[in-house]
Amino acid sequence: MEKIIKPMTGFMALLMAIISFVAGLAFITKGVGPGNESNSALIIIGILLIVLFVFLTKGLKIVNPNHSLVCVFFGKYVGTIKTNGLQWVNPFYTTYKISLRAQNLNGQQLKVNDKMGNPIEIASVIVWQVQDTYKAGFDVADYQQYVQIQSEAAVRHLATSCPYDNMEDETATITLRDGGDKVVDMLEQELNERLAPAGIIIKEARISHLAYAPEIAGAMLQRQQASAIVAARFKIVEGAVGMVELALEQLSRKEIVQLDEDKKATMVSNLMVVLCGEKAATPVLNTGTLYQ
Repeated sequence: MEKIIKPMTGFMALLMAIISFVAGLAFITKGVGPGNESNSALIIIGILLIVLFVFLTKGLKIVNPNHSLVCVFFGKYVGTIKTNGLQWVNPFYTTYKISLRAQNLNGQQLKVNDKMGNPIEIASVIVWQVQDTYKAGFDVADYQQYVQIQSEAAVRHLATSCPYDNMEDETATITLRDGGDKVVDMLEQELNERLAPAGIIIKEARISHLAYAPEIAGAMLQRQQASAIVAARFKIVEGAVGMVELALEQLSRKEIVQLDEDKKATMVSNLMVVLCGEKAATPVLNTGTLYQ
């Protein structure tokens, strides 16, 4: 469990160290004296002051903004220093620096199979931050490597849990391509669960790359194009039928021309060709009667 400690300010320790150093040199100089005259007591005091100077300077530590200092005393966790500036800690403490800044992880492209077994390429961008320095420092061997490996595992699991789109699974409520915020929420939730043992929190996670694998990309593109063509043709035919129906109704209601069943069938056929054809139809003008 993380424990926050507030050490003595380093400026006070630095001032005491300077005073100890100057006083120690003065005592040693005065103790040695000119000629053979010497005072061992003064020399000992001077040496002790010099030792005190070394002791004080060795405990001076600088903690930068959004950084922390984890202190360990002979294998026992003492606490974490998050106070910025020049600080003084026990020189016998072993200290480890851990950054508290938000960091980006630009994941590499992973080749995995989606829920339907189609090979896809997926990558993510993750913004993470250390929240618990004790867990980050002692519960995992290397918290940065832990973040990278667990992030890849979470992205792989997400890819295998959802289909790429609705083409393979029409009943799917969430797909990787159209899931949007729901897919992001799923990714963030799983990342937080996986990284909690390391004291890491996820501030944001996004899918940065999503595509079919190269070996099936061409086939899937043709399938998407075919689906789009079929959908477009359906709309065209639906609209053409409505237009033909309206034309026959208007001709019959206004009694512009009387058509038997054969001529109606011919008219319907010609209108459908004109309305549904990909290219403009070339008309053939009949200068005689309808039966010529």
